[in-house]
Amino acid sequence: MSDPSATPRVVAVVVTFNRLGLLQPLLERLDEVPGLLEVLVVDNASTDGTGEWLAGLADRDPGEDRPTVPVLGRTLDRNGGGALGFHDGLAWAVERGADLVWLMDDDGLPDADCLARLLAEPDLDFWGPLVVDEADPERLVFPIRLPGSTRVVHRLADVRAAAGRDRIDGIVIPFNGVLVTRALVERIGLPRAEYFIWGDDHEYRLRAEAAGARIATVVTAQVRHPAVGSLGTPMMFGRTTYNHSPSDLKHYCMARNNLLNLRQYKGWPHALAFVAKTLWFYTFTRPSAHRLAMSLRAMADGLRGDFTGHERYLGG
Repeated sequence: MSDPSATPRVVAVVVTFNRLGLLQPLLERLDEVPGLLEVLVVDNASTDGTGEWLAGLADRDPGEDRPTVPVLGRTLDRNGGGALGFHDGLAWAVERGADLVWLMDDDGLPDADCLARLLAEPDLDFWGPLVVDEADPERLVFPIRLPGSTRVVHRLADVRAAAGRDRIDGIVIPFNGVLVTRALVERIGLPRAEYFIWGDDHEYRLRAEAAGARIATVVTAQVRHPAVGSLGTPMMFGRTTYNHSPSDLKHYCMARNNLLNLRQYKGWPHALAFVAKTLWFYTFTRPSAHRLAMSLRAMADGLRGDFTGHERYLGG
């Protein structure tokens, strides 16, 4: 913004794929949020009628039922995963003059005052709300490891007690209702489109941290989200956990992208520790020759810059 005192131009970017039933109530909620300039929806080549429904929004006659916040939809010619969706959506918002971009998936539902509470926090570059279980709002969907500590909190009350104020600096859960400034995007670029799913959001946060971005979670702002189950399977006699998924697609992308993130931002010792952890998990904890071979192939693909291997698991 040329004038720091001017009202920022806030644009929401929603990435969706085959979840029209979730997208529709989300857009209804965003219509209730004051301060939004427009909503940009990136449809990852959905096959459930999402593209046609979005196209129909532009054809409606203006009237009392027309959304007060304009909604623009763009359907991609292929499913590039959340990574491509956020890459293209963030670029689109910046091209349209956004000062702040509010990024979210289609399965979260921000509280009506979520944006206002985020905007009330000054001097930040990359910040977002707590993501709470829609069925149990006192429980976090994505647990938070408190900065400077090994403690992981799972309940809203524990977060509030640890924060001691309206925000926790140094941590954010992307891309679930996070705000990012245009200036930061211009400084660090766009999310890595080639990641497809899993780790693209984490990589963007790590890149922002490396660039000295001011990051925070606002504990008074909330997005409600379906439960995702346990995010870690115990291993090594309960001393640690492993992010095991029954989905071959998710596991392949996790193994490939996590190794690359660790190598780039934490160094080879952390990357090799992840390799060893994966080998242990699928040798002793959940023995699976299939998963062992897949994991090693995914890691090798990533190290040589091949980001096409996940395509063999699409539709599976």
